[in-house]
Amino acid sequence: MTNSLINETSPYLLQHAKNPVNWYPWTQKSLTLAVEEDKPILLSIGYAACHWCHVMEHESFEDQVTADIMNRHFICIKVDREERPDLDKIYQTAYQLLNQKPGGWPLNMFLSPEDQLPFFGGTYFPPDARHGMPPFKVVLKRISDHFRQHREELKEHKQQMMAAFSSITENRSSSNTVSLANEPLELAASTLQETFDPVHGGFGGAPKFPHPTNLERCLRHAYFCNNEHTAKSLLELCRFTLNKMSEGGIHDHIGGGFYRYSTDEMWMIPHFEKMLYDNAQLITLYLAAAVSCDAPEMFAVADNTCAWVSREMQSTEGGYYSSLDADSEGEEGLFYIWQADQIQKLLTPLQWKLLQSRYKLSGKANFESQWHFHALKTIQTVAKESELDEAVAKTEIAQALKTLLHARASRIRPGLDDKILTAWNGMMIGAMAQAGDALGKPEYIHSAERSLVFIRRHLWDGHRLQVTARNGKSQLNAYLDDYVLLATGLFELLKVRWSTDDMQMLILLIESMLEHFEDKEYGGFFFTSDDHEQLIIRIKPDSDDAIPSGNGIAAQLLLIVGHTIGEQRYLDAAEKTLRVLWSNINRYPEGHGSLLSALETHLSPPEIIILRGEKSQLETWRNLTKQYTHPDRVVLAIPSDAKYLPGLLASKTAPEDGMLAYPCRGTSCLPPISVLDEFREYFLN
Repeated sequence: MTNSLINETSPYLLQHAKNPVNWYPWTQKSLTLAVEEDKPILLSIGYAACHWCHVMEHESFEDQVTADIMNRHFICIKVDREERPDLDKIYQTAYQLLNQKPGGWPLNMFLSPEDQLPFFGGTYFPPDARHGMPPFKVVLKRISDHFRQHREELKEHKQQMMAAFSSITENRSSSNTVSLANEPLELAASTLQETFDPVHGGFGGAPKFPHPTNLERCLRHAYFCNNEHTAKSLLELCRFTLNKMSEGGIHDHIGGGFYRYSTDEMWMIPHFEKMLYDNAQLITLYLAAAVSCDAPEMFAVADNTCAWVSREMQSTEGGYYSSLDADSEGEEGLFYIWQADQIQKLLTPLQWKLLQSRYKLSGKANFESQWHFHALKTIQTVAKESELDEAVAKTEIAQALKTLLHARASRIRPGLDDKILTAWNGMMIGAMAQAGDALGKPEYIHSAERSLVFIRRHLWDGHRLQVTARNGKSQLNAYLDDYVLLATGLFELLKVRWSTDDMQMLILLIESMLEHFEDKEYGGFFFTSDDHEQLIIRIKPDSDDAIPSGNGIAAQLLLIVGHTIGEQRYLDAAEKTLRVLWSNINRYPEGHGSLLSALETHLSPPEIIILRGEKSQLETWRNLTKQYTHPDRVVLAIPSDAKYLPGLLASKTAPEDGMLAYPCRGTSCLPPISVLDEFREYFLN
């Protein structure tokens, strides 16, 4: 027996296709059916790698008695939040309004059939009474009874809900009178310092998330602020946190990459799913921190993460997969954990001694009577205690981990969500491009290019994007995140090697974003396009969550590209975005890291260096710029024979012989430089 999800492509939806629940996908047909049968909608949102989504499926959605209640009283709709973040954003917001606390996954919301407005909602519901929560079957019956018996009361409730939605999405008044200043930058830095965990790193307690946008904010503020003490403190905060994470169990010491989050404050035991977007952000963060914090060991963390992405997360066609599940063989973390004797049998006596010391593989095991790798001693300490040269200890430990990786490969792997998402691929394209350039590994740049080729073939028609592709099928009208994250990834690729086709695509993406997503009256960008399915509200996202805010990335992109090509429309759109969202930024600055970075760029325009000349000399000049790092410097090395140069780039002409460097900041440019030693002198002044 299967339900209507059997025809979907999402691995998450297909996981539920054989449930006894009569699931429907979110379509006009299923919404109409709810009206015709006058049944409330049970909207259940999750994703393939979500551990608690699996738990609730096994406990409730695979249970025939529970399914019978659901089928009798509700129209049951399943949504993959990674394919439909528009729905997820709306109903997560609704959950917060109804329950006055953050939501999560699985998200189970109950909606009125005629307008899809929520009247009740929860996350995970247990099958039996537990932790003060009633059984899911009881919840279902109570909600069905309430829907039947209190229709007039529900109408009143829905009006209140719409008013609450309107108050949240209302951000249009007095934006023209706003004075954009640096106060939120200072407040965010001080708040992040206050919430920093000085013992284990990171922010707050358990469960502990990496929060890459907060760490990036600390790195940027340290660079741009004028207070030496503050800068030093913020850099140490980042260095300490990133080292604690890379040494901790949230990092896969054997295979590379990072898990979603830690269940404890020590970063020891994670929820074991690995998400593409987390790892894209952490690659760029470790690369930046390696330079800013003078911590070269962080290059190795980024490198190992890129190697994992290339090995396990890239399809043969080039697109990057979405995630690896937390579970295998029905148990969370089973693929990653070890018995001590399993490890010892695979290694030499010296390797076992070193690993046992570094990861404390003795005494009481740290995860359900087995070991999950969490480094409690540095390699330097282990080498000293073992009276070994540090280089020898490092080599032996690396070889031991390779041996374990080879052995682990024979296990039954966690489930792979192999759909290709445009937005997440855009993030990883940018990360791999930066890593390839910083680490001197062109194979990572090639990996990014392969992903872009996939997107061009399957998700881009020359004007508009689609959200997802799997098994030869591409679908869904793209969101703001798809446009801005792909465009940002494209720009990172352009910074490491020129491509006329990529520059043309970048401009087309930005123009399409402005045409279909911009709030032309008040400023800022909606999450959905002007020709998207009409939903109960059209959200204009401002705060960062697991992925940086689409408006924050859009504003940064428009400012940097606007200054690079001299396009005033882009600069104006970015400024309007900051103005219309200014009250939200001021109210909660540490939650708006991506918009704060845009504010920083608006207040202090980026340094732009355009290099023109023969390919044989371009790389020498570009490599010189890499010796003098700056987080807001844009360098484009454009060959003499480049055809398409938009805006002011066309005025940066190539010489008949030799090289020219055009250094600019904002609207002010210095005379072009034609001698390499003079160009070097430019960075020293």
